[in-house]
Amino acid sequence: MIRRIGLIYSLIVLLSIGIIVKIVLLQFNKELKDIGEKISYNEEVLPAVRGSILAKDGRLLAVSMPFYEIRMNCIMSPDSLFNSQIGLLAAELANFFKDKSAAQYKTELQKERAKKNQYKRINTRLVNYMDLQKIKQFPLFDKRGVLVLEEKSRREYPYNRLAFRTVGYINSEGKGAGIEESFDSYLRGVPGQRMVQRIPGGDWMPVNSAADLVPRDGVDVVTTIDVDIQDAAESALRELLTKDPLFEGATAIVMETASGEIRAIANMQRNPDNTYDERFNYAIAHPTEPGSTFKLATLIALLEDNHVTLETPINTENGVWRYHKNDFRDSHSGLGIISMQEVLEQSSNVGFAKTAVDYYGGNLTQERRFIDRLYSMNLNKPLGLQITGERAPTMHYPEKNSNTWSALTLPMMAMGYGLELTPLQTLTFYNAVANNGKMVKPKFVSSLQTKSGKTEKEFPTEIINSSICSPAVLKQVQQALRAVVQKGTARGINDSRYSIAGKTGTARLLFTNSQGKKVYSEDGYRKHQASFVGYFPAEAPKYTVIVVLYSDKTRGNFYGATWAAPVFKKIADKLYVANQDWICEAQPISETLEEIPFIKGGQKSEIDKVLDELKIPSTRLPKDTEWIDLKKSDESIAQVSKNVQQQIIPSVVNMGLKDALFLLENMDLKVSFSGRGKVLKQSPDAGTPINKGQQIYLDLGI
Repeated sequence: MIRRIGLIYSLIVLLSIGIIVKIVLLQFNKELKDIGEKISYNEEVLPAVRGSILAKDGRLLAVSMPFYEIRMNCIMSPDSLFNSQIGLLAAELANFFKDKSAAQYKTELQKERAKKNQYKRINTRLVNYMDLQKIKQFPLFDKRGVLVLEEKSRREYPYNRLAFRTVGYINSEGKGAGIEESFDSYLRGVPGQRMVQRIPGGDWMPVNSAADLVPRDGVDVVTTIDVDIQDAAESALRELLTKDPLFEGATAIVMETASGEIRAIANMQRNPDNTYDERFNYAIAHPTEPGSTFKLATLIALLEDNHVTLETPINTENGVWRYHKNDFRDSHSGLGIISMQEVLEQSSNVGFAKTAVDYYGGNLTQERRFIDRLYSMNLNKPLGLQITGERAPTMHYPEKNSNTWSALTLPMMAMGYGLELTPLQTLTFYNAVANNGKMVKPKFVSSLQTKSGKTEKEFPTEIINSSICSPAVLKQVQQALRAVVQKGTARGINDSRYSIAGKTGTARLLFTNSQGKKVYSEDGYRKHQASFVGYFPAEAPKYTVIVVLYSDKTRGNFYGATWAAPVFKKIADKLYVANQDWICEAQPISETLEEIPFIKGGQKSEIDKVLDELKIPSTRLPKDTEWIDLKKSDESIAQVSKNVQQQIIPSVVNMGLKDALFLLENMDLKVSFSGRGKVLKQSPDAGTPINKGQQIYLDLGI
């Protein structure tokens, strides 16, 4: 009996253990199944098609183009067809991709057929639409279901590097620059997802699933960039930069005056191979001491506070003014007592520094009035651009015991030193003057639109400051800026067809010396910034433009009038020619001349011949000032020989370019020039000792 009970008990225990083991095995199998499903299936993110970046007129600046990943369903074809054409297909693939031999392709595809691979990737290279049409004609691929395509997209720039730093870029981590980065949330759209299954060979193949989520494409960004104006700006910069290895970089910006829309923004930085490319956005990210272009702000402050008028006489001394053991110098001496307008016209450092000290110097209260006036013109604030990367201005405020303010800060600021602005910040200030005092925010993007062209969002013009100064002062500074071009430092770009108003700028730049210190000069070497900013037509401005050039270390001179103003003029000329509304009908030449024109210096015999042939009356100058006959005048040749022997630079002022080049280049001098017409100014001056191979700069004008 006891044995029977023990047996029953043992059976019950064994049964219980069996049940427990079964439960454990079932649970374990379920987990294995779940793991298997996770290994065999996965969710894949489907990126949306990125929106395009468009120029003002709809032309593509950046677009996501479709490219294709080539795959093959290796078991779709019958054995007879596969075996008869696999060699031909392998030969075509080897010839097209050029990465493997035909034999390697054939062996590889045969192995994948044996594995029953329906999703074999042929090559890692993506092909475009035109290449795809060729591939579709390959043996086997021309049969239904054999060729399997995976569409991808790749960012393309139809105009290559045009405005590249502004159009920008973005990487897989969402980091980049320009419009691509700043408007990424609009451009990238909303990604989708789909289920994929792992197949033999390790590839993942899409599986039709109701859970798939279709991606929503990004919207297009319509910029304010005009492709033709952008091309004109870049071409003008490149033309100058490639003439001389002196340049380190440059920027040119064209703004539509009323709206603030940026029509062009070119940024050129020198590459190690001395070519130039859009590598760095000088326009918004390179604040420097602006130099003489800032004198306009000082003039507005002086006029607004009723300290001066344009007629107020200012003593510029003899081009040198000593203040607190520091010499303030003009680029030319001997201006003496001139009007406030002429101080701007001639860009007198002494005139501005001295006048600022006279009316704002002496104590912190007075100095603060000057800075407060500058602040009221928004010169101390960033612009808050639509694209990232803007550097804020630097403008110190007068405080007691401050290490950023001294007795020299006020006069230095008055002439454009001791503060920093980006080129775009300077341009925006001048644009306010052109725009009747209204300062508008620079605009890079005008709207967002769908692929069908429907506008989703518009970006209106934003006003930063409704009036930077009073109407009376505005009228005076507009007059003064026009005079700078008519008879001042920028007279070389004055044009009878359309009126220009603006200001030249020249500044020395700080650089790191051999000891790691920031200096303006070392061993006679300096770095310069040459600029010109202005607007046109002066009476009813349409465009405001700035050109800024940055030199490498040099011992030569570097002037805004000589270097930057001619680039401005090239851009302005192209805009003028393209705008038919500005071009007036040609006026007939009068049969009689009210005034005998001045004939520039040159070969006397040739000038006499032209005047006689055209029957133009002329007045011959006295013998000692007669035109130089470089080729035939014994006296002139003797003078050239004398200069060569004495190694003295001769005067070529009032000569034509042809004769000036003949004279100077025969003395082994290198000549650079800007403008057109006769020589108005030369640097170095006549009488300067010659160094062999020395650079001579000529400023031409009418």
